Amino acid sequence: MPLSIKNQTRRRLPRIGFEKMSERVLGKKYDLSLVFIGQAASRRLNRIYRGKDYPANVLAFPLAESSGEIFIDLSRVERERLKFGQNFNRFLFFIFIHGLLHLKGMDHGDTMEQAERRLLNVATNSHWY
Repeated sequence: MPLSIKNQTRRRLPRIGFEKMSERVLGKKYDLSLVFIGQAASRRLNRIYRGKDYPANVLAFPLAESSGEIFIDLSRVERERLKFGQNFNRFLFFIFIHGLLHLKGMDHGDTMEQAERRLLNVATNSHWY
């Protein structure tokens, strides 16, 4: 299965084009697990795997060449979207794209930011969120 989604929060997930964007960025054969988590789990994972003692909005873990996991902290997304004046679904989709690009091997910087903007425009024009 190319994309599996698990919600470990009480929040209801929006129906947006996670699978379409995943296929666009990583390809149809990539096996992706997308997990929505809360602040405590996000902080724990960030501390264990990155040595950072705070919750992260998104954590991306490549497992093999054609598989990986993305964890998104929905409470963090909600707080940050307010800071940036963004709609929740749009900001959530942006964070998802950010995680996908990390799985593709990109690091923070101008190239990643350009790819994020381009892919968010594709999603906007395709009504994926």
